[in-house]
Amino acid sequence: MSDTALENKRMHVIRARDGVNIFYESIGSGDKVLLLANGLGGRLYAWQPLIDEFWKEYRIVTWDYRGLFESSGPECVSRLSVRDQAEDGLEVLAAEKADRAVWVGWSMGVQVSLEAAAVRPAAVGGLVLLNGTWGHVFSSAFQPGLRLPFLPRYMHEVVEWFQGHPEWAALLARASKATTVATIGLFWLLLGRRALELRPVLEQYTSDVYRPDNFPNYLRLFQELDAHSAYHHLRSIDAPALVVSGRWDVVTPAYQSREIARRLRNATHLHITNGSHFVLVERPKPVLAAIRKFLETRAQM
Repeated sequence: MSDTALENKRMHVIRARDGVNIFYESIGSGDKVLLLANGLGGRLYAWQPLIDEFWKEYRIVTWDYRGLFESSGPECVSRLSVRDQAEDGLEVLAAEKADRAVWVGWSMGVQVSLEAAAVRPAAVGGLVLLNGTWGHVFSSAFQPGLRLPFLPRYMHEVVEWFQGHPEWAALLARASKATTVATIGLFWLLLGRRALELRPVLEQYTSDVYRPDNFPNYLRLFQELDAHSAYHHLRSIDAPALVVSGRWDVVTPAYQSREIARRLRNATHLHITNGSHFVLVERPKPVLAAIRKFLETRAQM
């Protein structure tokens, strides 16, 4: 992220409707707002190409999901739902005195953005949906071809085992750091030298999510993403949408994006054939060009 953009970053904290403190950041100014809904465990650094491209033209705002990082957690874990996260985003928008924004969601943020569009249509002037799904993530995650009907139950059991063994967070953190080089090697086959740009993103991600104060809620949020579905809302969402997928995305396979684009009333779909779950970082030129065209010709701001 450019030094100039960072110099213009502002940090804020608001108290949500149930007393949870929500931390958010903003860059840029003006009436046209891009509200960035993070992937699970992602933060501002994951949006670097988009921020560098648009911060001088738009006010860019993003928040830490409740229960993660600088936002506090609710008293009851049931208030970590996707609906609660979407309502937090709406409260951040209100704190910025903005009536509407284009919601830009990546991964988990796709579900959060779709939920916001269903709950408060007037606050959503457009949807940019990167590498996401409409819900029930355990039914499709790591299943790019054949779906395995037994997998969701076992994934819940794995998550709950780790919830009962928090001491494994430190071991997982060390293992993730040890495998970063191997992961970058795999991405090199897809991206060439650009794979090196993913290394700081992956290192920051693992450093953040395995913090002892984050890890329990991080695990719970996986379950909330599986419990959530916006599928039945898609036909009734009128906001214009740009849906972006990557051919080699095994976390949220491209067929999920195709289904979202097919069911939304006013959507176009960009498929990046040499992209994975990180298309914004991997292939910024075509993705940013498509986003710019969407903002200038279709978004309602």
